[in-house]
Amino acid sequence: MTTGTDWQAWHQPYADEDSPLSRRLRLVRGAITAWLDERPDEPLAVVSACAGQGHDLVGALAGRADAARVRATLLEYDPGNVAAARAAAAGAGLANVDIRRADAGRLSSYAQAVPADLVLMAGVFGNVDDHDVRRTVAALPQLCAAGATVIWTRTRRAPDLTPALRGWLRDAGFAERAFHAPDGVLFSVGVHRFTGTPRPLDTSGALFTFVRQP
Repeated sequence: MTTGTDWQAWHQPYADEDSPLSRRLRLVRGAITAWLDERPDEPLAVVSACAGQGHDLVGALAGRADAARVRATLLEYDPGNVAAARAAAAGAGLANVDIRRADAGRLSSYAQAVPADLVLMAGVFGNVDDHDVRRTVAALPQLCAAGATVIWTRTRRAPDLTPALRGWLRDAGFAERAFHAPDGVLFSVGVHRFTGTPRPLDTSGALFTFVRQP
């Protein structure tokens, strides 16, 4: 993980409803809500990599009458963000949301949290190098239950990696459900459904190392 970035300050643009970060958040929350509505009355497992302060999942679950059927594990390395996410989950009454201080770039951090029905990779692929993006996509079948959904984000700043990224997901056994690339901003949000065969978790493996700020 990088040490030079103030990851709590990075969250400040969420306070501006018109900021690109807030606009991206609304798309991610909307995708989570749509996924929940598509799978009513099922117990569901969620894992979120580099979850920050949990704005996306906690915000999507807060106020839902069926939130208790969701068991979620949020992985976040920054201790201040971990504390903020725990406070947000507690404030929303989400007893089944576990926030772990862990390095989401290590597969060992996902033990007992996967296979998951929803894998959140929001804020990950724009902060790691292209090799690690591809390596993470190739490893997603280790995190996914059969029929799982993956929601991810990535900047489209040149050189735009999203066309290659979408191809890597296809090659790894994922069918694209949605790809949001709004005009006037550089972010994108993808929603993919896993149509392949889940693989056992290799806890000795690595996914990525944060190398830059988005």
